[in-house]
Amino acid sequence: MIDSLQIPQLLEKAMQCQQAGRLDDAAELYRGILALHPRQAGIINNLANVSKDSGRIEEAVDLCRQAVAMEPGNAQIHSSLCYKLHFHPDYGREAAFRELRQWNRMHGHVDFVQHDGDRSPERPLRIGYVSPDFYGHAECFFVLPLLESHDRTNFQVHCYSSVHRPDKATELLKSCADVWHDVRELTDEQLANRVRADGIDILVDLTMHMAFNRLPVFALKPAPVQVTWLAYPGGTGLDSIDYRLTDSWIDPPGERDRYYSEKSVRLPDCWCCYHPLGDVPPAAAKPRASVTFGSLNNPCKLNRPTLALWAKVLSRVPDSRLLLLVESEIQRRQIAETFGSAGIDPPRLEFARHCRRGEYLRMYDGIDICLDPLVYNGITTTCDALWMGVPVLTRVGSTAPGRAGLSVLSNLNLPEFAADDDDRFVAIAAELADNFQRRAELRKTLRDRMARSPLMDARRFAGNVEAAYRRMWKDRV
Repeated sequence: MIDSLQIPQLLEKAMQCQQAGRLDDAAELYRGILALHPRQAGIINNLANVSKDSGRIEEAVDLCRQAVAMEPGNAQIHSSLCYKLHFHPDYGREAAFRELRQWNRMHGHVDFVQHDGDRSPERPLRIGYVSPDFYGHAECFFVLPLLESHDRTNFQVHCYSSVHRPDKATELLKSCADVWHDVRELTDEQLANRVRADGIDILVDLTMHMAFNRLPVFALKPAPVQVTWLAYPGGTGLDSIDYRLTDSWIDPPGERDRYYSEKSVRLPDCWCCYHPLGDVPPAAAKPRASVTFGSLNNPCKLNRPTLALWAKVLSRVPDSRLLLLVESEIQRRQIAETFGSAGIDPPRLEFARHCRRGEYLRMYDGIDICLDPLVYNGITTTCDALWMGVPVLTRVGSTAPGRAGLSVLSNLNLPEFAADDDDRFVAIAAELADNFQRRAELRKTLRDRMARSPLMDARRFAGNVEAAYRRMWKDRV
């Protein structure tokens, strides 16, 4: 029985378990606390995050809705719900957009301040990037190429960092900024005032509705032009953010623009540029008795339709195996049961745990073909796999996160690995599993193909982004 006096210690322990990836332990502790104090919106939200990361996205969304109902004025908790809807297989573009607009009505509707100052269309611009994730976060692989390659003659780069635990990646990113601002301790209003005082022309949000975002700052409109990019393919729903960066693969021009409050600016190639942050060479392909499929994506992406489709792949390719990165023992059992009901024996499933980046990259040596999850595709993991010489098969979805795989593969000129329906996805997987020579050739050539593609051409990408910024500025003036 939990004593009320123990709750602070139990909460701290639960958060430590959550950060360490001991998700089942964290969930048990949070539930124990809520049994005594059920109306704790913050703790319910923490439990929702654990549920999401354990692959129970339906439960996570339900918990988030409870937390929002308890604290409707809490913008961060509401953001948590908005973000999780992108992973839910039963929420499409329209439903997710409705919740984003509700966030805007509740937390983002303010009277915007008029911005005076030099409106010269060709003058050097001050660009401000705002993020809590300027550290060894997945974001770093895509922010670094842009920051390193900005044209310092025409653009001055300011970074507004809310990082809680700076690391080596933080120092690397800091070295790429003209001006680095540590703003973790600033309130949203104080940060907005800092941005105004710094004379930022274009303020860029890198977090959207992910954890520790500073969207309430953007709601105060501290810069004349405001943009969102990178956190995930999508939008914020805020009236105060003018533009979002995307590409024509993720967002084909047309009717889908109505699902964004921001104006969609489609970059010429890909919406992002990748840096591997290290050099772990790929292993040569080896003939094996059986093919190993794999996905090292976050377990929150392993939803019902994804597992059902992958079970069809394993059924179509006899003796094949599937490697998944899953920490939770409960989720492992649930996945095994799902595959078992589809006739897939448990020994054909293999589970790995989170590890350091070098070890993680070496996992791809044992994977022949990567499978991209549905609803919310891999982005960093897809680029990592391709960098390590492993082909990735994607099932093209209807939402922006569900089309990220298509964008990456199209920029590598490998559209044949993108399937528009389930049957085609299974057929591509079976054909590639049966073609060792093709897989061996890909192991040899994918890294070079990546290096020569727009996905890793940082100067080209930075030029595309800067051209977009300049157009935004001219349209404003």
